[in-house]
Amino acid sequence: MDERSNFIFPRGRYYGEFKPENVVFNANLQEFAQRVNYICNLETSGKISPQEAYDAIKELWKQLKQSKRELQIGDSSSSSDG
Repeated sequence: MDERSNFIFPRGRYYGEFKPENVVFNANLQEFAQRVNYICNLETSGKISPQEAYDAIKELWKQLKQSKRELQIGDSSSSSDG
C-alpha cells in the first residue's frame, strides 16, 4: 500500500493466536471498524441521516457475521460465543 492508503486505511498488527482464519477475520474486523467510523462521521456531520447510518452499519454487521461463519471462528472451541 502506498502512504495515502496506509493513512486512510490503517491496519494494526495482529497479536492473537496465529491461524490463517484468525488473521483474515482480524483484517475483516478492522475494516468493519474503519467503515463504521466513517459512517458515524458522515452522520455526525449531517451528510447522511441517522436511519441511513443505522442501515449501513447493520449491513456491515451482517457481512462481518457472514465472514465469521465462513471462517468458522469460535464454532466448537468457544462455548461463550454470541
